[in-house]
Amino acid sequence: MSTGTAPLAHERRTRHDKGLSKGSVGLLGSVVIGVSTIAPAYTLSGALGPTAAAVGTHLPAILLVGFVPMLLVAVGYRQLNRAMPDSGTTFTWVSKAFGPWVGWMGSWGLLAATILVLSNLAGIAVDFFYLALAQITGNDAIAELTRNVPVNVATCLAFVAVAAWISYRGMEATKVVQYVLVVFQLVVLLWFAAAAFGHVAGGTAFDGLAVRAEWFNPFGVETFSAFAAGVSLSVFIYWGWDVVLTLNEESKDSTTGPGRSAIATILVIVALYMAVSLAVLSYSGVGSAELGLGNEDIQENVFAALAGPVMGPFAILMSLAVLSSSAASLQSTMISPARTMLAMGHYGALPAKYARITSRFQSPGYATIAAAVIASVFYAVMRVVSENVLWDTITTLGMMVCFYYGVTALACVWYFRREAFRTTKAFLTKFLAPLLGGILLLVFFVQTSYDSMDPEYGSGSSIGGVGLVFVLGVGMLLLGIVVMLVQYRRNPSFFRERFETTELPVLD
Repeated sequence: MSTGTAPLAHERRTRHDKGLSKGSVGLLGSVVIGVSTIAPAYTLSGALGPTAAAVGTHLPAILLVGFVPMLLVAVGYRQLNRAMPDSGTTFTWVSKAFGPWVGWMGSWGLLAATILVLSNLAGIAVDFFYLALAQITGNDAIAELTRNVPVNVATCLAFVAVAAWISYRGMEATKVVQYVLVVFQLVVLLWFAAAAFGHVAGGTAFDGLAVRAEWFNPFGVETFSAFAAGVSLSVFIYWGWDVVLTLNEESKDSTTGPGRSAIATILVIVALYMAVSLAVLSYSGVGSAELGLGNEDIQENVFAALAGPVMGPFAILMSLAVLSSSAASLQSTMISPARTMLAMGHYGALPAKYARITSRFQSPGYATIAAAVIASVFYAVMRVVSENVLWDTITTLGMMVCFYYGVTALACVWYFRREAFRTTKAFLTKFLAPLLGGILLLVFFVQTSYDSMDPEYGSGSSIGGVGLVFVLGVGMLLLGIVVMLVQYRRNPSFFRERFETTELPVLD
């Protein structure tokens, strides 16, 4: 960078305002977007079976255990947001605490995770789109269109384009869409849970188990391997709540509102998960026969198997709920990478074009389009190569989530190290909670990385005798280092100068 442009770059890094639409999101809207990103209908459909297969009737206990590190990390996120309400979240906070190099890699973990899940959500939306059409028309052949690769990819690109268009139009358009889709899927999930409990009470359930206190005991899981596998799955199903923090510059109360929204989102989700998981467990049991959760034939999509027996003629609503869940999450998930890249462009960690704001909608237009294009290309390539490869890239998502959540939580501990011991509240919220949450998630990251070296991990694919999930995970991090070094060559000033943000006083 020439000396003539250096002052401008420094000014960009010290300015907090990026031009986003201020005050456009309240507490309710933020929580709705958070729930949408987590995508409960889609997530539960694919996660309940494998989790129950790993831990049996202790499914509710494992979901609660997975909730703990999320809550601990959310406490740390809330404190960081109060000090630095910046849409860059992980990028901004980790850069401030540990320096620009670590901050850049932390944000790369976030970007990798969101791009991975965007492609997966689009693929799931395609599957349920054609399944719903088949159910509505009574023509089963329509459901098979999803296996036609050109049709699948073309439909997927259309879904991503629509989601990007809504995100491009800013938060007002996003909120309208999210209210409708989120409310619909929550109503259907609660309907499903109530109907399942009704079958149990009426003696018409497949297995008909009574809820027992021992289901909530995580120490009842037979082996540590099963416990670790269950926790890894449960951590994944909570991922996405941090999107509400990326909306801090657009929130009505930027310093405290997003933190409250994050906690509220997690509490809403854990309550919903408990209701639905207990209903499914009571109705189906964990056996391997027919509708049992141990049946491998139904584990990829539990709701597709159970919706008919539980909801009768209204089963079509569950297909539509999962479709709306994946479509809503596809759109809301785009918020996070777009605003992260916006912040990186704003502070000089990416080219300045990523910091462009649309004058009409006050949204990160260029970054939104970039996220959509990258996710589309990634999905198209992976879908053409192999469905197994695409599946393993989604398994890699868990590694990326644990990595960037863990690093961000520890950034809270380090950033507040001088004031964390002044009061009991500061010790608990700025030191102990984020420290425990960060360590737990980084331990999960290391354990998952080690386990994924086994060729049998994930789809069973391998390269040179090493599991494909491990190769993809390490390859993704190495790619991040390469991109970071390229950006260092283009704009070394960001990496050489002290990272600055506009900070606000933090009140205990």
